[in-house]
Amino acid sequence: MDIIASYGTVLILIAAAVGFFMAYGIGANDVANAMGTSVGSKALTIKQAIFIAMIFEFAGAYLAGGEVTSTIRKGIIDSTPFLDLPELMVLGMISALFAAGSWLLIASFLGWPVSTTHSIIGAIIGFALVAVGSEAIQWDKVAGIVGSWIVTPAISGFIAYLIFMSAQKLIFDTEAPLNNAKRYVPIYMGLAGFIMSLVTIKKGLKHIGINLGAVEGYALAIGIAVIVGIIGKVVISRLKIDPKADKKMQFNNVEKVFAILMVLTACCMAFAHGSNDVANAIGPLAAVVNIVENNGEIAKQASIAWWILPLGGFGIVAGLAILGKKVIKTIGEGITHLTPSRGFAAELAAASTVVIASGTGLPISTTQTLVGAVLGVGMARGIAALNMGVIRNIVVSWVITLPVGAALAIVIFYILRTAFGV
Repeated sequence: MDIIASYGTVLILIAAAVGFFMAYGIGANDVANAMGTSVGSKALTIKQAIFIAMIFEFAGAYLAGGEVTSTIRKGIIDSTPFLDLPELMVLGMISALFAAGSWLLIASFLGWPVSTTHSIIGAIIGFALVAVGSEAIQWDKVAGIVGSWIVTPAISGFIAYLIFMSAQKLIFDTEAPLNNAKRYVPIYMGLAGFIMSLVTIKKGLKHIGINLGAVEGYALAIGIAVIVGIIGKVVISRLKIDPKADKKMQFNNVEKVFAILMVLTACCMAFAHGSNDVANAIGPLAAVVNIVENNGEIAKQASIAWWILPLGGFGIVAGLAILGKKVIKTIGEGITHLTPSRGFAAELAAASTVVIASGTGLPISTTQTLVGAVLGVGMARGIAALNMGVIRNIVVSWVITLPVGAALAIVIFYILRTAFGV
């Protein structure tokens, strides 16, 4: 208890620094979740992708980042064993953030798309094991989260497969692909608009004091979807495309139409990712701030200080701007050959899955969701379309993330205990 009274401000400053460091790692590694498919399919350049991601990642983190934060802060470990030892909780959360951020930085340099959620949960489990023992860990919650890591890539892969196959049937495998693209693509645009607006309405607006009921929320989302669809129809009708072109030329022109869609789904995915994954950085930080401000008392309901969400948002933006390129290449070009229509199917499926998970407060891995969706699109073209070597490396990096996060956290936790004399 003494160190909280003596070093309260210092602990908050250290926690803020490592929280920013963790958010930086999330940006560096996870921006590929939003932008990898857009860059891989040549719908966006790297510079355009990073600029768009900066705006929408920050908006997602700041407006809709609150729901998942509460799950990761209160769900993984039971705070009861820490009630008499709040200083261990504070040092543990700081070491978890530092450990997870360090691993994300290493993975980003190597171009590995690892799970930021795996990283922080592994780190939290690691420090809790050595701080108070295995009874502090909510193993049923951990099992549920691990289960979601298996289920969500399967769901997003299935949704991506369905979206891609529907585009094949309705547009590409027809006699007049161009005319059908003009007819059906605005519907896909409306669907993307609906998903993005729904997460904003349901999760984001309440953080700025606007509470809409379920009926009003869905009505507004449908209204936005219709507007997006109409704008899409107008934009597509203005594209200068020769209707007498042969089928191959028509395919290329249809892909141009899907390239417009990719920009929309990239925004959608960046927003959904910001809302879901900012929790990995700000959850442990919010826990530290609350314990220090309450003089060592671990509150049941912890509020998030006003400066924490923007700090997480800025950290994500800094990471993706400075170190985002390497993982983008792995996801966009390494797994399977992507065209705008395939990339759109993968991204919309991943965004849908992330939105569902964010709404239920389950901290899923966005990385695994998107990789699952890209695999789903690749599988629609047969197993030969997949680069199995890259997929094997990705899976190996996923498997080692949890134990590496735990091991790093344990080492840093012992260093901090010695430094503060706890």
